[in-house]
Amino acid sequence: MKNKIIISTMFLLAALDVNAQKISVENNVINVGQVLYRVPVKAEFKLKNKGLRSLHIQDVETSCGCTTADYPKTVGGGNEFAISGEYNAETLGHFQKMLCVYSNGSKKPVVLTIKGVVVSELRSFSGEYSYTLGNLKTDVHNVEFDNVNIGDNPKQKIYILNTSEETAEPVFMHLPNYLEVEMYPAKIAPHHTGVAVLSLDSKKLHDLGLNQTDIYLGFAPGDKVADEKMITVSSVVLPAFQNLTAKEVADAPKIKLSTDLLDLGSFNGKNKLKGDIEIKNEGKSVLEIRNLQMFTMGLDVSLNKTKIEPGQSAKLKITAYAEQIKNIRSKPRVLMITNDPSMGKVTIEIKVKK
Repeated sequence: MKNKIIISTMFLLAALDVNAQKISVENNVINVGQVLYRVPVKAEFKLKNKGLRSLHIQDVETSCGCTTADYPKTVGGGNEFAISGEYNAETLGHFQKMLCVYSNGSKKPVVLTIKGVVVSELRSFSGEYSYTLGNLKTDVHNVEFDNVNIGDNPKQKIYILNTSEETAEPVFMHLPNYLEVEMYPAKIAPHHTGVAVLSLDSKKLHDLGLNQTDIYLGFAPGDKVADEKMITVSSVVLPAFQNLTAKEVADAPKIKLSTDLLDLGSFNGKNKLKGDIEIKNEGKSVLEIRNLQMFTMGLDVSLNKTKIEPGQSAKLKITAYAEQIKNIRSKPRVLMITNDPSMGKVTIEIKVKK
């Protein structure tokens, strides 16, 4: 009888071992390299539940209050998942921050490590300072925040070179309330470089589609606004489709364009050029063109209908004007916001020879 009990216990332990949780990690250590001072950096670790049962994550402890973690509570058997850690970069110098993952998948915590170095200036920029804005040069004169969802806080960088013989204290003028800028360093010595970090608060943007504004880069506080110091900032806010059910997605509209690159040819002395694009709905419900905008001046658009029934088409007419097109600083494009979950944003590039 005792032998039977021992044998039964062995079989039970073996069965438990078969169903035991096992966590695999693609890379336990992520080196994020150089990070700007006070610009938070995020690292995402890819893991997998190699067990047959659900994995339950009780907690992810970080090595200090300067690091936060985001993780799923439950992961099905055999499924992949991600754990992200964000370091606030409040201290200059090298850093190594750990995340300890406690779960029913292992007796000991799984340790993930984020490492890098916080600097006051990114010195690895190898691009060109192609644009002159007074006594400063920059790598861009158009900044785009693309595919923004409400709640996002994306950031973009502008690299700046001081070409003068005086110390610059760059200042950004005419900032709207949804934009903030931080300079690293605050003052740039003659013939030295710095970087401006633009942060966008999407909660302060209320309209879907394209939002554009012009800001101005001054050499120091008290500098005057001038066209030669202008930087255009664009953001495209997308409609929310995250909460759609599988059936709603299956029954959704589906947009198809005859082309997303419209070549209008050369002006050759003409005042304007015209072209058409066919928009077809290949989905199961009404396609809505919720917003139709131009990224640049010099274009005129008209759409014969904004609601397209399944199987039906609409015609988008586009006109380019020679006098205005010759003065634009970026490629002419048309933006559409739709209710197609797979293509909420549609960008059409317009090609012309000036």
